[in-house]
Amino acid sequence: MFVSLLEPSSNGGVGIAFTDRLGGMSRGSYGPLNLGRTDVDDPAAVVANFALVRDRLGVSRAATLHQVHSADVLVVDEASYPVGRPGGELGASLPGGLSLPEADAMATRLLDVALCIRVADCVPVLFADSDAGVVAAAHAGRVGLAAGVIGATVAAMRDLGATTIRAWIGPHVCGRCYEVPAAMAHEVVGVVPETRSTTRLGTPALDLGAGCEAELARAGVPSVRVGGCTVEDPTLHSHRRDGAGAGRLGALVWLARET
Repeated sequence: MFVSLLEPSSNGGVGIAFTDRLGGMSRGSYGPLNLGRTDVDDPAAVVANFALVRDRLGVSRAATLHQVHSADVLVVDEASYPVGRPGGELGASLPGGLSLPEADAMATRLLDVALCIRVADCVPVLFADSDAGVVAAAHAGRVGLAAGVIGATVAAMRDLGATTIRAWIGPHVCGRCYEVPAAMAHEVVGVVPETRSTTRLGTPALDLGAGCEAELARAGVPSVRVGGCTVEDPTLHSHRRDGAGAGRLGALVWLARET
């Protein structure tokens, strides 16, 4: 169920988790533990998968987004996000038929709410300042990374009182597997030079993980990498590998009820 899991008891009251494809209720090519793709997967299966993850993490609620490859950051609190009951992770399950907010990062001071970014090759980045009691999660795809989603997330955390932030860079497509047209590579490298890469065949590629690492360092945030390449690891969801049949893995961060 997890590529990596840091329990709050060993991490200053902050939980960190990255899920894989295994151990869930979805059927077909999406992989049993699909936390997205309700457009094609059975929404009831995805809701059940979220319940399995919440139960294993020991949290009562989770918050997700309609991710649109932006640099927008949502501050999650009781007023801004309808996470009033379990099952509220998905738009179809929200009270009153509300839809999910559009953004690509979240930050919160709420206890017992897991922020969940969902990806299938893009880079999930989790953030925490355990002393200040602030956590955040960001979806850093090619467009969002170039647009500044990493810096925007750090700024939102600091607005909430964070001072000593750490980050975890989760599983994503590696620089050897993320082949892109030369013009696209040139455009992104012009903004984040550290993304420059080539495939095994020497064709233009992007290393989004290296780009996230560099952007975090520029923001004064130390980071560690967790998990491998989503394309190369069959236990992980990958759009590049599986196309329309790909599910979504989750990157989750939360503040425990008792720290």
